[in-house]
Amino acid sequence: MFCSLELGERIERAAAELNAEGSRVAVERLGGGFVLPVAGGVACFSEADSPLNKVAGLGFGGVPKDDELDEVERRHAAVGAPVQVELAHLADPGVGERLTARGYRLVGFENVLGRAPHPDDATRPPAPAGIGVRHSAPDELRPWLDAVVGGFAQPDAQGVASHEEFPREVLERAVRDMTAAAAMRRYVATAGGEIAGGASMRTGAGIAQLTGAATLPAYRRRGVQSALLAARLADAAAEGCDLGVVTTQPASKSQQNAERSGFTFLYTRAVLVKA
Repeated sequence: MFCSLELGERIERAAAELNAEGSRVAVERLGGGFVLPVAGGVACFSEADSPLNKVAGLGFGGVPKDDELDEVERRHAAVGAPVQVELAHLADPGVGERLTARGYRLVGFENVLGRAPHPDDATRPPAPAGIGVRHSAPDELRPWLDAVVGGFAQPDAQGVASHEEFPREVLERAVRDMTAAAAMRRYVATAGGEIAGGASMRTGAGIAQLTGAATLPAYRRRGVQSALLAARLADAAAEGCDLGVVTTQPASKSQQNAERSGFTFLYTRAVLVKA
């Protein structure tokens, strides 16, 4: 799959919308924070140490003006939080130039991979022996959260380590808010009848965003992630989506699993922070 600037913009717009949706729920729940449009993207803050605290989607709606960035930085300073920008390498180069001139520093990267769901995906391949995948029931939010957040809390050692760590209770609230706001479909993977992992998916405008996938440490290296990918691709194909997208840490097991499932590396996001 070739990633044109138009495709990159489409993916980044969807990512920014998803983050904004979750942040709005958090802002309403907590009575604070903000969701602030900026140069075609969005700056969000929900609560301290939340993964929703970021500027996403910049670089496809022009270079942000200094007064726009002044406002973003002022709002973050008022809540005592650094500004974190996730900037696609396909974005207007002027954005990176302006951010570095203002003192932003590079702290990490994440990779975006894509795959076009195929009609054959709608016939889900059999999961590895002993592994099952199903939609998570409406009354199953608590065990689903335990699996997803528990998996995130103990990341796989393969690949480049994330520059971020989140308090478990804050991560759990962010996952809950994002899942509720975006009307995501939840998936549970089981092994021997026990919940081994979980994932979610948001669809819209032809894009299936494959999010929130995690496997509990005791069940890793058994094909859980691949089974969760296959289940979501099947639903994406049945719904007529023309693009499936997943974000991973560079060289991680998640990236390896995605590539084994037919995903192609599309682009990298640079993570820039200003304290």
